[in-house]
Amino acid sequence: MKKLLFAIAIVLLGNVAVKAQTNYRAALGLGIDLYDEATFFGATGKYFFSDNHVGQADLGFEDNATIVTFLYSYHKQFVGARGLRWYAGIGPSIIFIKDFDNIFALRPHLGIDFKVDGVPLVLNFDWRPSIVLSDVGDNQVAAFGFGLQFAID
Repeated sequence: MKKLLFAIAIVLLGNVAVKAQTNYRAALGLGIDLYDEATFFGATGKYFFSDNHVGQADLGFEDNATIVTFLYSYHKQFVGARGLRWYAGIGPSIIFIKDFDNIFALRPHLGIDFKVDGVPLVLNFDWRPSIVLSDVGDNQVAAFGFGLQFAID
C-alpha cells in the first residue's frame, strides 16, 4: 500500500512540475502590430484570469500615431504539444493620430502562444483584423500581431 501511495505521489508531483514549466500567470514584453500601411512597436502584457481566460493590453507607437488595444482571449492547450496553445478572442483598439481624427476599431483575433520549456520566454503570433467603427479609417484584413514576452509565474 505504501508503494502505491508513493507511486501516486510521484505521478502527481511530476504532473505539477510539468505544468509549472509550461504554464505561466502573466507575461510582459515587446509587441508588434502590423497593418497594411503602418507598423506599431511597443509594450504588451497579458494576464491569465484562469487557465483559459486571458486579458491582454498593447501599447504601440508609429510615426505620428499611437495605438492602444485591449483583448480578451480564450486559450486552449494543443494536445501533445507542451507549451503550445491556440487562442481566439476580441477587443477594442483606439489609434490616436496627430492632427487627424482618432480611429476606433474592433479587433477579433486568432493565434498561437508558445511558452519555451525551462526558460521564461513566451512567443506569440496572431491574425487580428481591424473592423473600423469610426467615421474615419479603413478595415484591415491583413493585420497581424507578434509578441516576445517574459513569463511571470
